[in-house]
Amino acid sequence: MTDRFHHPSDREARSAARAKALESLLIEKGIITDRTVDTVLKVFETKMGPFNGAKIVARAWADPAFKRRLVEDTPAAIAEMAGMNDLPAGMAGAEGEHMRAVANGEGVHNLVICTLCSCYPWPVLGLPPYWYKDPTFRSRAAREPRAVLKEFGLDVPETVEVRIWDSSAQIRWFVVPERPAGTDGMSETELAALVTPEAMMGVAVSKAG
Repeated sequence: MTDRFHHPSDREARSAARAKALESLLIEKGIITDRTVDTVLKVFETKMGPFNGAKIVARAWADPAFKRRLVEDTPAAIAEMAGMNDLPAGMAGAEGEHMRAVANGEGVHNLVICTLCSCYPWPVLGLPPYWYKDPTFRSRAAREPRAVLKEFGLDVPETVEVRIWDSSAQIRWFVVPERPAGTDGMSETELAALVTPEAMMGVAVSKAG
């Protein structure tokens, strides 16, 4: 990636400092408490995050019928997994409304962006990375997706179509990446360990080992 997208340390440090200052101010003013902050953090550690998306992708890799259901009716497929206690309940709330999955396949690579702001499927991907919200990424990815993907280290051949999916408050997209070669016989737990948030956004691919 370019320096703008690849070296987040300074930007993240500033954001962390601002967030800490805002947290301290809100606690000082009595608007929130330490317990409120701890509760929110616990939700993202245990109920909402890319670990959910990884489980969904692993199930899609292991079960082609589930993959079809996931793409055709994403909320129903996610509810199916939640009903089996394979995902937390309430996945459709808190930025999970109207989630939709698209699957990479032969001749097609999908990329998720949000040109308006930073709409993102929190329940399956967690909080969006800083670069996803960057106006430069949002505009360039829409205009020249291959160039942007190459900056992320993903060189998509010209023979592969790149499809852009623009998330919004109405639809929040995520990608089912292609299953890596050499993963036959792996359990869903093992497969889930190969799934990254970047692959579910389309700026990377899943790799075996």
